[in-house]
Amino acid sequence: MVTICAMTATIMQALDTTIANVALPYMQGTLSASQDQINWVLTSYIVAAAIMTAPVGWIANRFGRKRIFIICSGGFTIASVLCGLAQDINQMVLFRLLQGVFGAALVPLSQAVMLDSYALHERAKAMSIWGMGVMMGPIMGPSLGAWLTETYSWHWVFFVNLPFGIFTVLGLVSLHGRDQKGHRTCASTGSASPRLRSPSARCSSRSTAASSSAGWNPTRSSPSSSSRSSASIISSRIR
Repeated sequence: MVTICAMTATIMQALDTTIANVALPYMQGTLSASQDQINWVLTSYIVAAAIMTAPVGWIANRFGRKRIFIICSGGFTIASVLCGLAQDINQMVLFRLLQGVFGAALVPLSQAVMLDSYALHERAKAMSIWGMGVMMGPIMGPSLGAWLTETYSWHWVFFVNLPFGIFTVLGLVSLHGRDQKGHRTCASTGSASPRLRSPSARCSSRSTAASSSAGWNPTRSSPSSSSRSSASIISSRIR
C-alpha cells in the first residue's frame, strides 16, 4: 500500500510538468491571455517547485515525513482542482504557484517514505518500482493532455489529478493512523513489535540474542563460573 501511494504521488507531480504544455493554446483563448502571459502557467509551477524543494528536508524533520507527505498530497490535489476552475490568467498563475509549492515535496518525501518502509535488502526492488512512477509521468503527460483537451476540455488536464490525489491521501491517512495505533500499543506494553522496529533495532536484538546464546553476553554468567570465582576469592582471603 505504501508503494502504491508513493507511486501515485510521484506520477501526479511528474505528470503536471508536461501535461499542461499541449493545452496552452486552449487556455490562452479561454483566459484571454497573451503569449507571454500564458507561458507563466508553466513557469510559475517550475519556479515554485524549484524554490520549495530546498527546505523540504528541514520541514519533514521538524514536523514528520508522513504528516507533511499527507498535507502536500492533499494541497496538491486541491490546487489542481482550483487550476481547473480558474477564470482568468491571474488566478491560474496563483493556483499553479500553489501547485508547485505542494508538489515540490512529493517526489523526495515519497522516496524517503519508501526507504523507511522497506528493509535494507528490499530497497533496491522498492526503488526500481518507484522509478517507474517517476518515468511514467513525463512520458504520459503530453499524450494524456492532448487526449483530454481534444475529448473534453483543458480543465480536465488538472481535474485528472483528483482521483489520484484522493486515493493517495486516503491511503496515507490509513497507514499513518495504523502506525500511530501501533506506536501507542508498543508504548503501553513497553516493547516494540518486530514489524514496527527499524532494521537496525531488529539486527541489534538478534545479535544480542545470538551473543547471549553463544555465551558472549557479559551480564549473564553460568553458575559454575560464579561459584568458582567466589571460591577463589574466599580462599585468597583465608590465606
